[in-house]
Amino acid sequence: MSGQSAIREIDVEELESVLASGARLIDVREVDEYESGHVRGAVLVPLGTVPDRVEAFEGEGPAYIICKSGGRSMRAAEFLAERGLEVVNVAGGTMAWVRSGRPVVEGDQPS
Repeated sequence: MSGQSAIREIDVEELESVLASGARLIDVREVDEYESGHVRGAVLVPLGTVPDRVEAFEGEGPAYIICKSGGRSMRAAEFLAERGLEVVNVAGGTMAWVRSGRPVVEGDQPS
């Protein structure tokens, strides 16, 4: 492993718990993926726009980042962590959320 610190990861069970406490969730998939089904409350910031939208990840407490399976969200998390932001990657992503039987919301709005 390189000299950078490891990005914290949580599973979908932990995600459900932190969302119930008001945590911020940001989905870094593409628009069509997001619209076809996302975790309720997730705000869309496609991966390619993350460098221009760093402010979307700023705020009280960590920003939780999700994608389809955890790869793109980890890249976003690493980029943001290098800029001093507190971020947490959702392991398994939206696919793990769906496989666990949890509901998703369709459309272009967070909920």
